Amino acid sequence: MATRKIVRIDESKCDGCGQCVPACAEGALRIIDGKARLVSDVYCDGLGACLGHCPQDAIEIIEREADEFDEQAVEERLEQHSAPKPGPTAAAPSGGCPGMQAQSFSLPVAGPSSPPAGPMPRGLATFDADADGNGASGLSHWPIQLKLIPPNAPFLQDADLVLTADCAPAAVPGFHERLLRGRPMALACPKLDDAPAHVAKLAAVLAGSTVRKLTILRMEVPCCGGLESIAQSARDAAGRDVPIEVVTISTRGRVKGAE
Repeated sequence: MATRKIVRIDESKCDGCGQCVPACAEGALRIIDGKARLVSDVYCDGLGACLGHCPQDAIEIIEREADEFDEQAVEERLEQHSAPKPGPTAAAPSGGCPGMQAQSFSLPVAGPSSPPAGPMPRGLATFDADADGNGASGLSHWPIQLKLIPPNAPFLQDADLVLTADCAPAAVPGFHERLLRGRPMALACPKLDDAPAHVAKLAAVLAGSTVRKLTILRMEVPCCGGLESIAQSARDAAGRDVPIEVVTISTRGRVKGAE
């Protein structure tokens, strides 16, 4: 051990928003039990790239005895959490999980040959199940979890992708009719999931497809802000200037506005 600079997290200030996690290129931070925590001293280089991403000022750089920064260990950790490189979509292997095989349903996804989806949430249609196929599902594809979606799946081509917090579909009345129909979706949780893995996977999706817009549906709770950080980091990593729109939803399901 040696005395060196390293991050310290004040758990009394940390609200678990997760915005610091994708900001750490070494993957040294994770949300554990609702708080940001340093996974291991060897993953932290002490340079403090995460400092400006904490809205609660819960992170600081201190000097203390710590194991030396291990660049090789960092590379191995990032390799374990990296998404597969974009390539031809493979069919589910024999004996594999059928639930991971990409499927497109008959419902058309917005593309060049169909009218573009309208802005969200301004002008959202009032939910009326009887007037819209008796509340038929607006889901156009499978799988829907971000970590399971093939980066070059057919339903991603020329699409307006909805990256939604896990809680949003449960909170918003008429979620399919109001926010989903005509758009593919990807589910993720910035607080409970592995944020660096989400950054890598979304970057692979943006690089391996022709997604033309990314709409983020986040809940109005601090931890959900991490979804925006994941999207921005992934866009930077993919090197594509994909427009990002952020729609905020209250815990009572009210669509509050777009940014």
